[in-house]
Amino acid sequence: MVDPAGLSGDPAGLAADPGWRRLLAAARRSLERGGGSLAGSVSLAAPTDAERLVVIGITGVHRPAGVGRLTVRLADLDEHLRAAYGHGLAAVLGPVRDRRAEREREAAARDAALALARAGRHSDQPWYAQWLDGLRRDGTLTRVVRAGLPFGDVVRVLDALPARDEPLPAFAERVLADTKALTEGTLRGLVLRALAAWHRFPVPTNAEEERTLWELAGIVPDDLASQVLVLNVPATGGLLGDWMTAAASAGVPFRVTLYQLRLDRLVLDCDELFVCENPAVLRAAAGRRSRPLVCTEGVPSAAVHALLRAARDGTPIRWRNDFDWTGVRLTAAALARYPSAVPWRMSATDYASAAGRGTPLAGSPAPTPWDPGLAVAMSTAGRAVMEERLMERLLDDLDR
Repeated sequence: MVDPAGLSGDPAGLAADPGWRRLLAAARRSLERGGGSLAGSVSLAAPTDAERLVVIGITGVHRPAGVGRLTVRLADLDEHLRAAYGHGLAAVLGPVRDRRAEREREAAARDAALALARAGRHSDQPWYAQWLDGLRRDGTLTRVVRAGLPFGDVVRVLDALPARDEPLPAFAERVLADTKALTEGTLRGLVLRALAAWHRFPVPTNAEEERTLWELAGIVPDDLASQVLVLNVPATGGLLGDWMTAAASAGVPFRVTLYQLRLDRLVLDCDELFVCENPAVLRAAAGRRSRPLVCTEGVPSAAVHALLRAARDGTPIRWRNDFDWTGVRLTAAALARYPSAVPWRMSATDYASAAGRGTPLAGSPAPTPWDPGLAVAMSTAGRAVMEERLMERLLDDLDR
């Protein structure tokens, strides 16, 4: 056979030669896919004249100018290279990845990761199956396997949750023997994605959303960032108790951090507590000498729960949230968490009185076990009712 490229005896420059470049690249892809087998063929679409001459030299068959596609058997290409240069196709190409073997190893590693996950303590929960299926479907699990990340660490973290207001570094040290293991990186992202599925929240996109998810799982990333807003809540116990009592005497809203709540044993000096979701309600009540009011500002933080644990046993906690699906879930969680908690203006009647307008309800419906008719009314009306629309009634309750 002739050598159209004029490189007899030296194959080193073939990969850069215009007549050979695409042909050898196609051959490499074929060998990678087929585990090194020479049984297949490769094709060149819209070949150049240089490529056409190379193929003629390999096959010994004339191809006219302007041909749309040229096909070469890998076995013929290998034979030509051996005859012309003394080296076969594998030697000319150099190291070739065995993608078939890689796929088999990846599949085995994915199966092992899935087996680990399915042995986890939450494996019978729908949210867990949803999280795991999402990782599999969008390729995240494959990327984790390729990177060699220890997926078992993710399962160990989830198995240890929920915790009980444990600092994030202490939790990471206890579970993973590394205080910084959950500070950043893929492991942290996978755990937060699982927590989002657990609590039916979107995957977090900022530090505040991440903090919320950690605290819902009983983990405290930052005891200064975890806060609770209060109004007219006197207390005894250390410096914080003095501050809260002074603020209550002046009718001034007061913000408490989890760090402060941990300084001394606090006891709330209240016969009852009202809990709202939106700061606008607390702001409107300021200066009215209202009843003790705690504002969660959305999802209750670790500081909220630490404060409420300081209430005397049996103190009624009158709880409410916005009339949306997230709000009723939060109310249900609070009623389950605190034996003395009761709904505050969270009935179907309260909702119906204000549901004539508002933004459409979003998200998955949730049950309202304290008043089953509320979930029915919300599904029927299809409108969210924020606390501000009930403002006058809430303020009246606080004033009485």
